[in-house]
Amino acid sequence: MLFHLLYNVLAEFDALSFLRVFRYPSTRILAAAITALLISFLLGPWFIERLKRRQIGQQIRDDGPESHQVKAGTPTMGGSLILFALVMATLLWCDLRSEFVWLATFVTVGFGAVGFMDDYAKVSKKNTKGVSGKTRLLIEFVIAGGAMAYLYTGELMDPNIRLALQLPFSDFYEYHLQLPIWLYIVFASVVVVGTANAVNLTDGLDGLAIGPTIINAGTFLIFAYLAGVQTSLLVNVGGQVQTQTLAEYLRIAHIVGVHELAIFCAAMFGAGMGFLWYNTYPASVFMGDIGALSLGGGIGMLAVLTKQEFTLLLVGGIFVVEALSVIIQVGSFKTRGKRVFKMAPIHHHFELKGWEEPKIIVRFWLISILLALLAVGTLKMR
Repeated sequence: MLFHLLYNVLAEFDALSFLRVFRYPSTRILAAAITALLISFLLGPWFIERLKRRQIGQQIRDDGPESHQVKAGTPTMGGSLILFALVMATLLWCDLRSEFVWLATFVTVGFGAVGFMDDYAKVSKKNTKGVSGKTRLLIEFVIAGGAMAYLYTGELMDPNIRLALQLPFSDFYEYHLQLPIWLYIVFASVVVVGTANAVNLTDGLDGLAIGPTIINAGTFLIFAYLAGVQTSLLVNVGGQVQTQTLAEYLRIAHIVGVHELAIFCAAMFGAGMGFLWYNTYPASVFMGDIGALSLGGGIGMLAVLTKQEFTLLLVGGIFVVEALSVIIQVGSFKTRGKRVFKMAPIHHHFELKGWEEPKIIVRFWLISILLALLAVGTLKMR
């Protein structure tokens, strides 16, 4: 909204021509990040106090580490603040004509609504069960499937790119997989739903999930910008000088208009940074399912819209390991009657081995940073 006001209206006046700088995505990326950070940071104390007054506190698992019992009653559902800051900053600074932004926002808010239902059930019933897993997954797949059906049956992407699956470390223009539309819709929906629930599983320690989320947002900001920006380069190809976009030069899919998602990513980055101030150990507020599911759904959608579904396995490696640890634990117990880990998700395993909570959190953050750097590094390995 501010983008259209400042650039399309006020910048037309000669005295305010300097406002034309907002036509550049880089300017709006910075503005969105700062706006989201300020909203999240400044509203944090007021929001936490409101949660305390309404007695919206975290319910702790009885079978969890004993050290977690002191966290009982800590305000939860703080993810609603992240979601508010993310959506507001995005709408203020994005080009509202971008369908990519609306799709990402729709899925993020939709998964946030599912998380709210789950959190509300837990708080009202005073237990950790919430909405049944089957019901939650069903709603999530309906939301993700609807978004994918719109994306892959419409004209939002070039037909040659829309159903193509970009493979890591390979030249997209030389080699990629082309899937049938029904299979791609299923695959992409699984990516979004799987990422959302993986982030939710990771959200078990103070700041553990929001740290990698911020890192993922920053990484996909780079991917979205490079894939969509129209900046041209003069490249020598076989002795001939050719004009190529950044995406073509890097041999990744060039998706016209997807660079607007960088504003969404910047808003996620800023909202997460502001929230981390209050969520870092010892946490004053937890994000709850409303935060974990919405952010996870948003990250999954970013991977799909930028054609980086497989790269997500690397960027979101922490989330992948957390989810796999649960799958392995459950599978082993059901088939062999034995547990592989002391407790799943895997961060609880390290807790029960005697690692202090801050040590686990910071080490997971460091691994996430390393994985993000490796993911960005693949751009010139094609």
